[in-house]
This record gives sequence, structure tokens and C-alpha cells, in this order.
Amino acid sequence: MYIDLLSRWNARINLTAVREPERIVTRHFGESIFVARQLFPQAEVGAETRPHVIDVGSGAGFPGLPIKIWAPYIHLTLIESSQKKATFLREVVRSLGLSNIDVFAGRAEAFPGSKGDVVTFRAVERFESILQVAAGLLADGGCLAILVGGSQLNRVRALLPDLQWEEPVSLPVSSNRAVIIGRKES
Repeated sequence: MYIDLLSRWNARINLTAVREPERIVTRHFGESIFVARQLFPQAEVGAETRPHVIDVGSGAGFPGLPIKIWAPYIHLTLIESSQKKATFLREVVRSLGLSNIDVFAGRAEAFPGSKGDVVTFRAVERFESILQVAAGLLADGGCLAILVGGSQLNRVRALLPDLQWEEPVSLPVSSNRAVIIGRKES
């Protein structure tokens, strides 16, 4: 259903350059679920805690919505500055019957909500400035999970030296993309 919605909406507004369903599955869903498994290794049914995950620059909902599908117990906030894309995100949430999801239609710098236990983003414009904004949305003890190209890994560490960075993990079926996770001390 998600792929059908994405295909229909993509014809009207540019949600993703990837248009073939098979590539959508591997590139968008595959990478997002891979990240979800790094963050939440066991999809705990009825988890006692409800981690707050913030996805910055959600666009077509990746990686945030697949993370929610993998770990339905989380509270998810999707931040998207484009009103049209935010409307799409609300439609996906409604159509899939997902709960505990907020869509903030505005800039991440203006987000008025609580800090996230996990903050994630990928494929955003103004990477370096969004990196700083995303780190600012992170609660003490939380982690920042970023999908980046291999050439950006050293820059991530240099721009946010206060985070404790794990070794990057290469994304499956990708020649140079990785997920890197940094933890903010309590």
C-alpha cells in the first residue's frame, strides 16, 4: 500500500527520484529497515518504554516510517518543511493505520516538541547545517543515526566531536553508503 501511495503521489510531487517499485524496496525500505535493526535489534512487542524517534527531513517517509513499521512501539515524529510532502506523510500514516506518529510541517530549527531518544536523517539539503540541528534535537543519552555517503563519514565526526561515534556500518546493496550512529552522553 505504501509503495502504491508513493507511486501515485510521486507523479504529482517529487518525493523520490527512485521510481521503480523494486528499487524502492531495496533502496528506501531496505536501507530504512537495516537502520531500524541497528537501532532496535529486537522488535519488542508491547515494549514498556516508548522511545521518541525524530526523523528530520522525512520527505517520502524514509527512514522514519519503516522504522515505525519495524518497531511499532516507538513514538515517531516526522519533520518535513514541504507542506505537500507533509500532507503525503499524513496520508501514508492514515492509510496504513499507524499510531503514535506526529507530522510536523515546518523547519527542524522551529520544532517545538520534546527532544528525541533517537534522531535520524538521510539525503537532506544543507547537510552540515542540518547535522547541527539534528544533534540539537537529541536528548541526553540518545543517539543520532545518519545514512550518509562514505565521503561524508569523517566530516560527520569532525562536526560533532562530542558524540561517541560507533564504527559505520555499510548499507547492504550499496557501494558507498553507510549508517553511522553517535551517542550523546547523559
